[in-house]
Amino acid sequence: MTRRPNILLITADQWRGDCLGVAGHPAVRTPNLDALARESTVFCNHHAACAPCSPARASLYTGLYQMNHRVTHNGAPLDTRFDNMALAARRAGYLPTLFGYTDTALDPRGRDPQDPALRSYEEVLPGFTCRQPLREDDRTWITWLGRRGHDAGLLADPHRVEPADDGGVSLAPPGYGADETQTAFLTEAFLDWHAEQTGEAWFAHVSFLRPHPPFVVPEPYASMISPDDVPAPIPLAEPPHPLVQIIRQIAPAADFQPGLEGCIESLSETDFRRIRALYYGMIAEVDAQIGHLFDTLRARGDWEDTMVIFTSDHGEMLGDHGLLGKGGFYRESQHIPLMIRLPGGVANEVAAYTSAVDVFPTLLELWGLEGRHAPDGDSLLPALTGAAPVGRPWAIWEFDFRHTLGAERRTSLGLDSRACHLLVLRNEGAQYVHSPAFGPLLFDLGDDPACLTCIAQDHPEARLALAEELLHRVTQLRDETLAPHAQT
Repeated sequence: MTRRPNILLITADQWRGDCLGVAGHPAVRTPNLDALARESTVFCNHHAACAPCSPARASLYTGLYQMNHRVTHNGAPLDTRFDNMALAARRAGYLPTLFGYTDTALDPRGRDPQDPALRSYEEVLPGFTCRQPLREDDRTWITWLGRRGHDAGLLADPHRVEPADDGGVSLAPPGYGADETQTAFLTEAFLDWHAEQTGEAWFAHVSFLRPHPPFVVPEPYASMISPDDVPAPIPLAEPPHPLVQIIRQIAPAADFQPGLEGCIESLSETDFRRIRALYYGMIAEVDAQIGHLFDTLRARGDWEDTMVIFTSDHGEMLGDHGLLGKGGFYRESQHIPLMIRLPGGVANEVAAYTSAVDVFPTLLELWGLEGRHAPDGDSLLPALTGAAPVGRPWAIWEFDFRHTLGAERRTSLGLDSRACHLLVLRNEGAQYVHSPAFGPLLFDLGDDPACLTCIAQDHPEARLALAEELLHRVTQLRDETLAPHAQT
C-alpha cells in the first residue's frame, strides 16, 4: 500500500452471521464474499450492539453501545455531540459518499420544528454526502425501474408476487429481473460515481437494503434453493417467553411478504422453510452484485488500494424460535458478518467476540485520529496487520422494546417505558439476559446452545455471578470522553 487506502464500507441489511459459505452454512451460496474472505480478516463471532436498524447503525457509525448513544428505536434522534466515522473521514481528508441510507434521525435541537429533515428517521448521517439515496418507500429505485420500461402496475407494487396455492408464503418471483433489484440499482450508482474519481483516495459507504424483507427475489434466485434443503428452524421454546409470544401475536406476516394474512404466529414450518429459501436466494443476489462491483474495481486498477469492510447492521430470526425480524435476546438476531480486507494486511480468522462498536475505532487508528468522544469499542487494526490478537471473551447487546409493545400494551402490562429494555451478556459457556420488564434469563450454552431452556431459577449462584459480571462490564462502559482529563 503506497498511499492511504480507499475505504469501501458495504453493509447488507439484516444479514445473519452464519449465512456465508465461508462460515460453513450448508445452503447459502456466496462465492464472491467467500473469495473476499480469503483476502481478509474474518471475525467469526461478531455481534451487533443492538437492534433494529437505526440503533444498530448508530452503534456502527459512532462506536457506542446503545446505553451511551441512546438511539432506542427507529426515529430516536442521534445526539449531535457524538462523533462518527463520516465526520472523522472528513478530518482525514476524505469526502465520504453514501449510496443508500443510514437510517439516521437528526437531533431536533437547534432546528425549526417545520424543518423537513425532522419528518423522517431516514436522513443522512452527518458527514456523508449522499450520491444515491434509497429510502423505505423505494421511490428512487421505482423511478429507475420506470426508466427501464416497466408498466404502471409493477411500479405501483413492485414486490407483488403470485400467491401460493395454499395461501402461505409464495416462492414466485416479482416482475422485475435480476439486474433490476435495489442491489443492482445501488451497485450501478456506485460504479458510475467510481468512474468519476480522479486518483484521490475515496471513502464510499454502499448500504444495500437486501436481504431485508420483504422476502421476494427474482429468478434465478427465487428457485435457487429448495425449501426442502434448508436447515430446520430452531423450535419455539415451551412455554415461550412472554416477549416472544407478544411479538409473534402482533407482528403482521405481511411485513415479511406482501399478501400474507394474520400475524407471524399463524405461519407454519412450511412457511418458515420457504422464507428461508427466499432469504438465502436474496443473499445470493446480493453476493452476485458484490462480485460485479469487486470485478469492476479490479478491472479499473483500484482493488489493490482499497480497504473493504463487509458487515451488516443486525441479523434476522428467520423462523428460529418462532420469530421473524430482528431484536430480542436470541443470538440469531445479533450475530452478523464482519470481514475486513486491508491492502498489505493479513488474511486470518478471529474467534474472539467482537462488536459493531469496534469498527469506528479501527478507522480512527488507521487514520491516526482521536475520536471527539471516547468510543466504547476497540480497534481491530492489530488483527488486520497481524500485529496482535484482538477481541474479548464476551459479547454484550441490547434491545429496547418500548415501541415494539406500544403504549396501550405497556399500560395493560403495567410496564414503565424505561423497563422495556433488555441487556444480554454472552460468553463461551452461558448467556445471561437482564430484563426489568420480564425478569432475568440464564442459558447454559454447553447443554443448550439453542437457548431453549431457562435455568435462572434453578441456578441462582450462576445467575448472580453473571449479573455481577454484566454490571462490571456496564460500569466500565460509562462515557470516558472527559473523565480522564484533569484541569488545574
